[in-house]
Amino acid sequence: MVVRFKSPKPRKREDSENYFECIDEKNERQRLGSLEDKASVELSIVVPAYNEEERLPVLLNDVLAYVQRRREKEKGFSFELIVMDDGSRDKTSEVALEFARKHNMCELKVVRHTINRGKGGAVTQGVLSAMGRRILFCDADGATRFSDIDALLGKTTQTSIAIGSRNNQALGETVVERSHIRAFLQWGFHTYVTILGVRGVRDTQCGFKLFGRQAARQIFPNMHVERFIFDIEILLLARYQGIPVTEVPVNWHEVAGSKMSIVRDSIQMALDLLAVRLNYLLGNWKINAEPRQHK
Repeated sequence: MVVRFKSPKPRKREDSENYFECIDEKNERQRLGSLEDKASVELSIVVPAYNEEERLPVLLNDVLAYVQRRREKEKGFSFELIVMDDGSRDKTSEVALEFARKHNMCELKVVRHTINRGKGGAVTQGVLSAMGRRILFCDADGATRFSDIDALLGKTTQTSIAIGSRNNQALGETVVERSHIRAFLQWGFHTYVTILGVRGVRDTQCGFKLFGRQAARQIFPNMHVERFIFDIEILLLARYQGIPVTEVPVNWHEVAGSKMSIVRDSIQMALDLLAVRLNYLLGNWKINAEPRQHK
């Protein structure tokens, strides 16, 4: 019953979702690249954003500061920043493009979804279009200090994954600030995840994950989940295919304005996770280990 009614069914891209907007001299929509193409930049940064006009600038400023410092040390450093506007009803896209104009950031691309997919769907579609040798997705709220990416970069190869963790403070001088209720629910969810067989990862849900390009090619064309539980499917696919995953402590603080309902979405995530686990155990979902083109 759970498998039948709760199995995610990702929708196909609309034609308009194959294009991005930026501020280069063409000043027109341009076609997105593909994960199956050869990398053309060092780093892709994918940011899922739904009604984030107020919180997004914090992250954009953080990214800009990081890039400027990086280029002082490494003149040829190249990147792209893909803001996946997931059907926002506010001015998320306009805020991103205005930031790009203000700071002459031609590397910032905005993709507009016609209908909200969910965070997982926005991340997946962004990664499938990424052109970086390494690909990071991070939350739009700027809860994680962006410069912590350097620690993740030091732990990844083209065939591995490094994930930010809010539960590894003992491993480094990181700072994690969260409410007691959020901490309790995270503990309960972690216990549930462990029972369902996703072991060895302390923090599955931190929105700060870095992929080598080959690892991303093995995972994201196989993704089904478009809502909050997508992080678990990523880790399951990595486990099934023997892709190394390293947890790295990051600095994180809770930011007001979350789109997640703690109680309702926690129940939804629990049901979705059970459906995902059963689909793989029963063989309903097959894993294509060979990289493939996306539509």
